[in-house]
Amino acid sequence: MFDRVLAQIGPVLAASDARAASDAFWSLAEPLGATYLQTRAYVRPSRALTPATHLKAGGLVARVAPDSYAGSVAFRYVCLECNPLVDAIRQGLTTYRFSQFAPRSPAFADYWTALSEARIAEAVCATSYGTQRRVASLHLGFDDPSVHDDITRPLQHAGLLLTEKLMTFIEAPGQDIRAALTRREEDSLMFVAEGKTDWEIGAIFGISETTARFHVDNARKKLGAANRAHAVARFLAQREFG
Repeated sequence: MFDRVLAQIGPVLAASDARAASDAFWSLAEPLGATYLQTRAYVRPSRALTPATHLKAGGLVARVAPDSYAGSVAFRYVCLECNPLVDAIRQGLTTYRFSQFAPRSPAFADYWTALSEARIAEAVCATSYGTQRRVASLHLGFDDPSVHDDITRPLQHAGLLLTEKLMTFIEAPGQDIRAALTRREEDSLMFVAEGKTDWEIGAIFGISETTARFHVDNARKKLGAANRAHAVARFLAQREFG
C-alpha cells in the first residue's frame, strides 16, 4: 500500500499553491476511504497553547466536510471546549491517531459525537514543524472507527510530504538542507524510506548496525526532524521541490 500511495504523490509535490496541494492529496485519499480532510499552514502562537489560541492561529488551507459542520455547535465544541489534540502539538508529535489522545471512553463520548457530524469516527494527523514556530498539519478522517493501519500509515507518511510542501508556502527559502547531508546519510535515508532496518542498512554498506543507526540519526538531526519518519519525509520533499 505504501508504494501505491507514494506512486501517486507526484501531483501533490508539483502543486503551485497550498490549496492545489491539498486538493491533490484529497484525490489520493478519498478512494482509500477518507471522509474528511483539513489542512492548515500557520504560525504557532507565542502565548500559551490552548484550544482557543490554536484555533485563533488560523491558517486554514482546505477543509472537506459537510457544509453544515464549520461553525456549528459541534465544531465549536471540538475546537474550543474539548481539543485533546493540543497535547500532541505540545509534544511535537508528527503522526498520531485521534484516538490516542481521545480514548473511546465516557469521558470523550461528547467529543466523538461532535466529530461524527463531520463524518469522523477515527482520524489521523500528519504535522511538520518549521522555524519561527511555523506549523503545517493534515487531519484526515474516516467514518470507520477501526480503519486499519495498513490504510492510515501510508497516508500519514504521504501526509508528511504534503505538510512539508505546505511549509514552503509559509517559510522563506533558506539553505538547501540536502547540501548538509553526506552521501552516506542520503543513501541511509533512502533505505529507511524503503522500510529497511538499521541492521539491513548496515549489511548493505558493510558496516555495523550501530554505525548505520548513527548515519540515520545524524541525518535526522541535520534536517531538524522530530523522528525518522519525519526525516524521510523532509528529505524526500527537499529532493522533489527543494
